[in-house]
Amino acid sequence: MDTLNYSLVSEFVLLGLSTSQETKVFLMLTFSLLYLGIILGNLFIVFLVIADSHLQSPMYFLLANLSFNDVWVSSTTIPKMISDLSNEYKMISFQGCMTQICFIHIMGGVEMVLLIAMAFDRYMAICKPLHYLNIMSPKRCVSFVITGWVTGVIHAMSQFAFVINLPFCGPNKVDSFYCDFPRIIKLACTEGTKFEFVVAANSGFMSMSTFFLLILSYIFILATVWKRSSGDLSKAFVTLSAHITVVVLFFTPCMFLYVWPFPTSSIDKYLFIADFAITPALNPVIYTLRNKDIKIAIQKLSKRGHYDRFC
Repeated sequence: MDTLNYSLVSEFVLLGLSTSQETKVFLMLTFSLLYLGIILGNLFIVFLVIADSHLQSPMYFLLANLSFNDVWVSSTTIPKMISDLSNEYKMISFQGCMTQICFIHIMGGVEMVLLIAMAFDRYMAICKPLHYLNIMSPKRCVSFVITGWVTGVIHAMSQFAFVINLPFCGPNKVDSFYCDFPRIIKLACTEGTKFEFVVAANSGFMSMSTFFLLILSYIFILATVWKRSSGDLSKAFVTLSAHITVVVLFFTPCMFLYVWPFPTSSIDKYLFIADFAITPALNPVIYTLRNKDIKIAIQKLSKRGHYDRFC
């Protein structure tokens, strides 16, 4: 019987975003500033929620966890991308590639559950205000976060188990700035259709179902408010607009890559910049500019700092 002599690929070459030196410098500066904004903005929200007693409520507890998760989401890819933009050879080890894939999907699963929890929180606050504190108890909020991490790990490992044992013996160039299941499976020395189906069914179904569940929940909330307030939806729109904006920004790239099985174009790597850089950077701005409580907390913090400076 003939045997195939597979030589395991020990590293992958990331083709990145650009070959022009001028564009590389521009992108490196842009993403460095974005990453700095992501770290400072999201950790500032976490600090505010911890420091201000008025923000220690279910909604802000979930928001702090979302901000903390956004720091991890961006940290899985952006630092490596910035480093690669300054290097001629953009290499990542096989182990590093697999680790990056796992963290991307774990954090993605956590983010989806947190967004569902925040939608559930807004539903309870708007539609059942008298029962809000009893339903959104600290124990339930913690259970949402734990469920998010468990879901993320199961989501990542269920796909990773199929990919880790694939034979990689030939091409090792990844047309992207990060590793992910769709790109890596295409490099395997085997028929990858069934593995592509597993990833598309897992990530695609999870992205689509979560997105439509969230949109339906917002429609239901707006319909409930419309019935109770004789058609006045302005307050509900103000409350939900930040959440809807974040959901659209996060899920659009996910559905583009995972719902339609493995597109051949390279546009997905540019779309995923929204998930790794744009959305985590905008989240603190979205929730700060449209949230009265956070604005008050920032004002109190600045006044306290001004008072301490002169006392």
